[in-house]
Order: sequence, then structure tokens, then C-alpha cells
Amino acid sequence: MSNPTTIPASDGVPFVDTVRDFDAPISAVFKAHVDPDLLAKWLGPRSTSMNITQYNAVTGGSWRYENGDVTNPFSFRGVFHTVEADALIIMTSEFDGAPNQVVISTTTFEEVDGRTRMQAHEVYPSVEARDMALATGMNYGVIEGYERLDELLAA
Repeated sequence: MSNPTTIPASDGVPFVDTVRDFDAPISAVFKAHVDPDLLAKWLGPRSTSMNITQYNAVTGGSWRYENGDVTNPFSFRGVFHTVEADALIIMTSEFDGAPNQVVISTTTFEEVDGRTRMQAHEVYPSVEARDMALATGMNYGVIEGYERLDELLAA
């Protein structure tokens, strides 16, 4: 069963909140966020490929991946500021197509009614930067990625 993904983005503020419940234990949902082999199987829409070139999901670790297709590849990179097993990931991300526009993301994992609730709070450097990310279809990729994660967790 797929649970809904909510991604409210209020006018005039430079952040996006994402809330998603998963019918799986916290340990499995968290692992899918920090294990590069698992991450490559679900992150982003089905129509793109994922090439993770670096992914050290520990406090102080860094990451980089390329996503997209052969004719339109794009890449992201960042640093893990805090990683607490089964509870918290605080990280930065920067899209190579928008240099110097660093986003900081705080993701929490908690058990709610026998499910895992994942909540992400992403802070952009400006409202304009946030709006540009939303205009690229970010929500579509997030929603489809979490549907793919449902499938991975159910397998």
C-alpha cells in the first residue's frame, strides 16, 4: 500500500516540508536513506538513472550523485552534518546547475501507529531558490521516489 506524500510549501518562506509514512520499521526506512546501494534503487522518478559516485552517510561524511538520462544528466553533492541511526539526518545539498545555492535538510524518522513517519524540512537560501526547485518538478520526483521506496521496502 502506498501512503500519501505531503509537500506543503507556503508562500513567502524559503522552505519545503515533506511528510511521508511508510509501512515498514524505522530501521528499514533509515537504512534505505543511508545505504548507497538501496538509495540508488528508489531515489527520484522511474524515468531517470542514478549513479552514486560518493556516499558516506556518517556525521562529517560527503556525498555526490548524478541523476537524469544520457541526454540530460544532472548532479548533486553535499555533506552529512549529523547522522543518528534510525532517528536523524542533517545534510546539505547543492545542485550543480545552481551553484552556491546550498540547501540544508533535516530529516527525522519516528514510529507513529506502527508505521515509520519520515519528515524532512528543507531550507533554501531564498524564496526564489525554493520556487525554482519546485518549478523543475521536484515534487513529482519526490513522490514517485517514495512510491519506489514503498516497493523496495515491501520486497
